[in-house]
Amino acid sequence: MLQTRFRKNMTFWIPVKKNKVDVAKAKSQKSVTTFPEALRVTLIVGQMFSLLPFNGVFTNVASNVKFVITSWKCVYSSLSIIGQMFMAVLCINKLANSHVSLNSTSPVIFYVTTCVTMIMFFQVARRWPQLVQQIAKAEDMDPNFDCSLTRKCNVTCAVVLLLALLEHILSLLSAFAGAKTCYTDMDSYEGFVLHFYPWVFNYLPYSVVLGVITQFLHFQSTFIWNFSDLFVICMSYYLTSRLEQVNKKLLAAQGKYLPEIFWRVTREDYCRATQIVRKVDGVISGVVFISFANNLFFICLQLFNTLENGLKGTGECTGNETKTIVVSKSGPLGGHEAATYFLFSLVYLLSRSVAVSLIASQVNSASAVPAPVLYDVPSPVYCVEVQRFLDQVNGDKVALSGLQFFSVTRGLLLTVAGTIVTYELVMFQFNSSTPTLNITSTATVLPTTMTTTTLAS
Repeated sequence: MLQTRFRKNMTFWIPVKKNKVDVAKAKSQKSVTTFPEALRVTLIVGQMFSLLPFNGVFTNVASNVKFVITSWKCVYSSLSIIGQMFMAVLCINKLANSHVSLNSTSPVIFYVTTCVTMIMFFQVARRWPQLVQQIAKAEDMDPNFDCSLTRKCNVTCAVVLLLALLEHILSLLSAFAGAKTCYTDMDSYEGFVLHFYPWVFNYLPYSVVLGVITQFLHFQSTFIWNFSDLFVICMSYYLTSRLEQVNKKLLAAQGKYLPEIFWRVTREDYCRATQIVRKVDGVISGVVFISFANNLFFICLQLFNTLENGLKGTGECTGNETKTIVVSKSGPLGGHEAATYFLFSLVYLLSRSVAVSLIASQVNSASAVPAPVLYDVPSPVYCVEVQRFLDQVNGDKVALSGLQFFSVTRGLLLTVAGTIVTYELVMFQFNSSTPTLNITSTATVLPTTMTTTTLAS
């Protein structure tokens, strides 16, 4: 495949062809970052928790990436989906046999969205080999020389997972503190699982095996929710890098007298980058949608509970007889386990949601950078290729989307913030005008990363 470069000769530019040998030399002189290399660590971590069950995660050869329905990864993913469906059905059954409130619906939404997310990632895995091959073809024609891309993905992966793990540990401490008060006559682990998973053990007899399985499924669902945001962030890093590589060429040429062939080659590079964005969006738009919807719901829920009840260390147990408890001051955090977890979870959730919105919106922002450069082309060298390039930049909206319902742009963050404020005002008005609606806040925990309120039995 021939590529074009330019050599300045006195006062004009001469296009010079280079063959595959020249391309190989250019690649050897610079550090080339491929799509599989940039996301390898993130994908490996995802497969540890049954997501993206395709083969070839360690290879750099696109043709070796395959989706095999009979592989152990697909079997592991299918069993995990069945387990999450089991949790969701038990939550729905408990909701149908108890008082319906805002907090009591949150575990149902949590586990149902986990099931939907896992199914969407399964569909992404089916289409992943084809996507990798399409991106590899584009990289053969225009390699990516962003040396910081892999590092950014790996650092983000480590930070998100460490914060998620810390949040999970705080949720366990809060749950153990509540179980110690509510189930004083039971074994500590038995009281913990009865207190933390009432939708399971109100209908099934307690056993250590069932407790361990339930706890693993809960930890898995917590990770999946965090991984959805992490996956969108890393994909956005790669797409933004592809667009910024074209933008660097354009910014270096701004205001210069360049021939028509330069604008044609650069426009083709930009077109390849935007085609990658559309192909990626066609594969992961479902994950983007469920990620934003999930974050929006639980931000609204946590803010409502905070403004309605504040950070308290008292609440209700989840046994057959509801009783008010006072958290012991002898815990590892001095009786403030629930309040600490709630505050950390709220701040972490808000920070992660804002990060996803801003980083994913950079794809759209990077796609608009060529417009000012093209407007600044000197009149003597203005040509049809410049006009075509300008029409393409202004006429196409390049951005990730949530199932085509919305596009992730910088303005979306303000739209979501306005939606949250409107929701909070409506909920406060509805709650104050309807005294019979019992939306209670308690002192223990929901599933990790949710809220510190515990379901009423």
